[in-house]
Amino acid sequence: MKRLFVLATLFLSGCGYALVGHSNFLDPSIKTIEVPSLVNKTTRVELEQRLTQAVSEELVSRGRLQLVKASSQADVILRGSIDSFGIYGVAFEQGRATRYQIAITAKIELVDHRHEDKILWKNDQYRFSENYEVNLATTDAFDQESRAIREISVRFAESLVANLLEGF
Repeated sequence: MKRLFVLATLFLSGCGYALVGHSNFLDPSIKTIEVPSLVNKTTRVELEQRLTQAVSEELVSRGRLQLVKASSQADVILRGSIDSFGIYGVAFEQGRATRYQIAITAKIELVDHRHEDKILWKNDQYRFSENYEVNLATTDAFDQESRAIREISVRFAESLVANLLEGF
């Protein structure tokens, strides 16, 4: 039984199977990244700050790349723009929305600064959407929306960085 397990393990590891989150399509010589502020082409104030900060923090938390502030120090540069932002009611109770969906579309590219800004990864229509619940007991919709944007920025960053580092 033990031999069968060892053989199965060797077979599966030789077939290209890997745990999600453990692969990395970036060249191992890439050590530093600059993340300039995303360009906000929407009317939502502070959106670019929240998303840029969340992406930077997620990259640092992965431990793979060191964040630098100047492109002269960066091996790669992650740049982009937030092209659309929408909030849509998706569930209602007594005529009031109880759940909203936030949808973000961005243009993102990762360029190799060492090699004349060669594009390593690009997505002109990077879409991210997620729902958030509304507390009907409070009347301050703007505070709830700001909280939702903070939380969704983190999940946007997790999704984007996973796509970047794992090549999806």
